[in-house]
Amino acid sequence: MKEWIKDILIAIVIAIVVVQFIKPTIVKESSMEPNFYENDYLFVSKQSYTFGEPKRGDVVVFHSSLVQENGDEKLLIKRIVGLPGETIDISDGKVYINGEELKEDYTKEGYTSGEISGLVVPEGEVFCMGDNRRVSIDSRSDDVGCIDIDDIVGKVVFRLYPFSEIGMIKNPFSS
Repeated sequence: MKEWIKDILIAIVIAIVVVQFIKPTIVKESSMEPNFYENDYLFVSKQSYTFGEPKRGDVVVFHSSLVQENGDEKLLIKRIVGLPGETIDISDGKVYINGEELKEDYTKEGYTSGEISGLVVPEGEVFCMGDNRRVSIDSRSDDVGCIDIDDIVGKVVFRLYPFSEIGMIKNPFSS
């Protein structure tokens, strides 16, 4: 009996530690295609930005002011494109950071809809977009805007499902 109680207590401690650091997430829409598809099962590191800063190319889950059909707050999954203090321009289907065209081979069609001119990302915030730019509701929308770093739940670090895609999530801007 003593061993059985010990095993249960160890399992509870492990579960508590995992819940503090990892948030499992299921992709619900198509805004991150071709990199993440509906029903992909992902792990989000909730501690990623406790000791480090967000980086361009990180895929993050964050709180938004959007509301689901059931009235609950909608969490969004998007890629960080602009960092605090950077100037974002979008024109002719291309994204420019501080006047330099951003190479985005990871997007669905290689085209970014919308027009933005001279948007400076405020300190403490990031500019995020989905990889499927034609359908993504993201920082280009007034309903979302720039994301306060404190609203980021965490960084997507691992894909568990589909099993054919299992593995760590790579940042396309990191070597």
